[in-house]
Amino acid sequence: MTSSTDLRKTVESFWATAEDRNWTAFADTLAEDVVYTLPQTRERVSGRERYVEFNREYPGDWHLRIERIVAEPGQVVTWVHFTVGLDEMYAISFFTGDAEGRVLTVTDFWPEPYEPPVGREHLVERY
Repeated sequence: MTSSTDLRKTVESFWATAEDRNWTAFADTLAEDVVYTLPQTRERVSGRERYVEFNREYPGDWHLRIERIVAEPGQVVTWVHFTVGLDEMYAISFFTGDAEGRVLTVTDFWPEPYEPPVGREHLVERY
């Protein structure tokens, strides 16, 4: 099992190389049999080559900034801010690693912002 420090460093490199569009270095962060899952669209990408190509072909001029990383042995969770043109969004990503400290699985959640229900204004502060 990889340590939380090793996997955290791998995930930091994963995001940095994605932002830099350094697809060779990005591929080096991944296990050969990496599996990427998007529960909201019910999509799955299996294998390093396909996952690198999935990211390389993603449309638009996208950029990312890590907001937070939480690491423990065997898994890392990130909260990442993305921009695509003028659109802004956040993703929560769950990572697991293989014995060599590479990314074995990634599960992404892309929450959409929405207006809160009426009636709780007296309890909350909007930001």
